[in-house]
Amino acid sequence: MSQPALQDGKGMERIAKRMARSGLCSRRDAEKWISQGRVIVNGTKLTSPATNVSDSCKIKVDGKLLGEPEGTRLWRYHKRVGFLTTHNDPQGRPNIFQTLPTTLPRVISIGRLDINSEGLLLLTNDGELARKMELPRTGLTRTYKARVYGLVKKSALAELKRGITVGKVHYGPIHAHLDRQVGANAWLSIALKEGKNREIRHALATINLRVNRLIRVSYGQFSLGSLAPGTLHEVIGMDKKLPYGSQ
Repeated sequence: MSQPALQDGKGMERIAKRMARSGLCSRRDAEKWISQGRVIVNGTKLTSPATNVSDSCKIKVDGKLLGEPEGTRLWRYHKRVGFLTTHNDPQGRPNIFQTLPTTLPRVISIGRLDINSEGLLLLTNDGELARKMELPRTGLTRTYKARVYGLVKKSALAELKRGITVGKVHYGPIHAHLDRQVGANAWLSIALKEGKNREIRHALATINLRVNRLIRVSYGQFSLGSLAPGTLHEVIGMDKKLPYGSQ
């Protein structure tokens, strides 16, 4: 059962969305934290994310007061191989957040790149914006350069355009183009509109191609460009560059 609104009036929104806008976490993490009893609003411990709050509500997470949402900010980051895009890892492997300047606010990644992938990673302080940009229905195209081992057949690449199912996971259309074949290796240009875990690697494996290097070169209208590995660049005036707002 949904908990009632803890504050009446205008400007109401779901608690998970409010937490995401603050830059503390993603909406998904917010919902998990609420179910774990880590969130208190106006002295009441929440048990359900189906709770509306207003800006005047006093929200605490793990006993700490939730700050006011700051303006939405966005950065381009050139991820290197060997780094995770998660804040916590049971194995203690390095993550990209440990490499960021300490002057940055708390940020989350928009989508992920696995530890063996590199290239463009978008970072934001707005969890709600991240959620919107990740959704396949938003229609943002992700493009990659992939070096693969194996002989590339155009007929096999055409199969990927129709979408495929690997095990119990269905992957939508993947547009792959052969750039060049050099001996047993080839370079492909790849475009898709979703970001499932290791999607490109799994999909190409079904046509006997093993990915040995994967570089994301663009996400929507944002490109990697000449950004050096391990560096980031803030997108100025990003509110004018997006086809939708973060609200």
